[in-house]
Amino acid sequence: MLDIQTKTFNQLNTTELYDLLQLRSEVFVVEQDCVYQDIDGKDQKALHILGYKDEKLVAYTRVFHPGDYFEEASIGRVLVKENQRQYGFGYNIMNASIKAIKEHFKTSEIRISAQTYLIKFYNNLGFKAVGEEYLEDGIPHINMILRT
Repeated sequence: MLDIQTKTFNQLNTTELYDLLQLRSEVFVVEQDCVYQDIDGKDQKALHILGYKDEKLVAYTRVFHPGDYFEEASIGRVLVKENQRQYGFGYNIMNASIKAIKEHFKTSEIRISAQTYLIKFYNNLGFKAVGEEYLEDGIPHINMILRT
């Protein structure tokens, strides 16, 4: 089970910030072999959802208030450390992110820009694909919406 914490950018200490940036780089830049600007100036607006196992960061998302990223509330930078993916932590961190949006932003409409190979995963959480597939940083993506 994950110990999940929700923090604003200003609540993160330097170690937490370093750990989340390191994990994002490990997954999105190294593992996915994708050179892109991860530090995009949006972290300061986000709520950071951190998932710990044995005091080590193994899962993460960042969530945004409606209008800060998309018109709807949104979840992005969804990841689970590669050697921890067999435990269902992706569902844990996403459910915590959906809950955080409902509690902090008082909305239940959420948009994500999903990597297309994860459509089934997001469908299992209630998200539905909208629009056409597109490339983002060379990786196929699709917009998905959750309305609860």
